[in-house]
Amino acid sequence: MRFRKLIGAYIWITIGSVVIALALDIFLVPNKIAAGGVSGLATILYHLFGVPVGAALLALNIPLFILSFRELGSRVFIRSVYGALVTSVFVEILTAHVLVMTRDLLLSAIYAGMLSGIGIGIVLKAGGTTGGTDLVARLLHKHFPVTVGQGLLGADFVVISLAGIFFNAELALYALLSLLITSKAIDLVQEGISFAKAAYIVSDYNEKIAGTIFKELGRGVTALEGRGMFTGEHRPVLICVVGKTEESRLKDLIYGIDPKAFVFITDAHEVLGEGFKNYRENEY
Repeated sequence: MRFRKLIGAYIWITIGSVVIALALDIFLVPNKIAAGGVSGLATILYHLFGVPVGAALLALNIPLFILSFRELGSRVFIRSVYGALVTSVFVEILTAHVLVMTRDLLLSAIYAGMLSGIGIGIVLKAGGTTGGTDLVARLLHKHFPVTVGQGLLGADFVVISLAGIFFNAELALYALLSLLITSKAIDLVQEGISFAKAAYIVSDYNEKIAGTIFKELGRGVTALEGRGMFTGEHRPVLICVVGKTEESRLKDLIYGIDPKAFVFITDAHEVLGEGFKNYRENEY
């Protein structure tokens, strides 16, 4: 079983790496969009000095992986190096076999961001990393007083600034747009499309509401201790997670019992546990 999961992980890393390579060859590199990270730096080197993008990716990533070995651990390190190798190889293989789909910079930035985000998300979900600026950020965090988020933002900002200097400001703006779309697409792959709702309920009829939700919807309810800061009054706050299709029914049940109940409902991503999916279904 573990062997099958291991093979599955490497298959997904391969798929994710190929998707990243497609984003580079079809949209980013031909249109000089250096959307941050090592791939952005490789795009700049390609257009300035003719350095093959795949070779540049490998040359820049491998030293970063070695320097970050302790932070990554052996399992993630091996999977990450594998992903970097596959990406680099496929960038070079696909260059001669894929067509540039558009020269429109806006379309290129959007579709490249989507493809890159999907590819990176797949690799991360399979237990690897894509190298590049996230490793730089970890190293900066280790040796300097900056957070990983600050290090990541700074590293990507440097690459996009270089694109603005060596190409032009407009291309740098498109690169920034592509980077933002990439981050959203990564979140989508990692967390999935919101398929559940988390409801927080404050009421004087907690026991009745909880019992009705369990009876009518078959969903569990958890009570947390809360205190109103204005009144100083202590009262439980009920939490209940339901499917999207159950949201309206949930509100009907709550307000049918207490028309004055205070309720706020948020999206819940990747809900794990009883009544939803098992975490082990996603392990590799």
